[in-house]
Amino acid sequence: MADAYVLVLNASYEPLQRVSMRHAIKMLVREVAVVEEEAGGRFGPFPVPKVLRLVRYVVTRWMHRRGTICTKSAIKARDQMCAYCGGRAETVDHIVPRSRGGTLTWENAVAACLRCNHRKANRTPSEAGMPLLLVPAEPRYTVT
Repeated sequence: MADAYVLVLNASYEPLQRVSMRHAIKMLVREVAVVEEEAGGRFGPFPVPKVLRLVRYVVTRWMHRRGTICTKSAIKARDQMCAYCGGRAETVDHIVPRSRGGTLTWENAVAACLRCNHRKANRTPSEAGMPLLLVPAEPRYTVT
């Protein structure tokens, strides 16, 4: 039970995050959340929670802010497929290669499968004859 996670919903039933069982029980003790769905069993006076809902609404402006941090995992989550062939996104490719001064930015990086990434090598997509299936841009929401 110590390694189990509990889903936390906002008061409006929007999913917010996952927390540890220990954190979930502390939220119940402080009465900042109520049990929406039980996992079965009891933890002291409380039912073992599977899903909690916050009692008060929490404003989540962070989900819509500009300037989201650009990381390789965020690029793969944004694209969800190889930008060259549409296959499984396994790595990140720089449109302008790093060897030519390209950096990891939202506009210069796309998700790619290993085969396409190796085929493109240190060339631009036009030099490699590999047109992009998508236009890379900064997402308007947080990628997780």
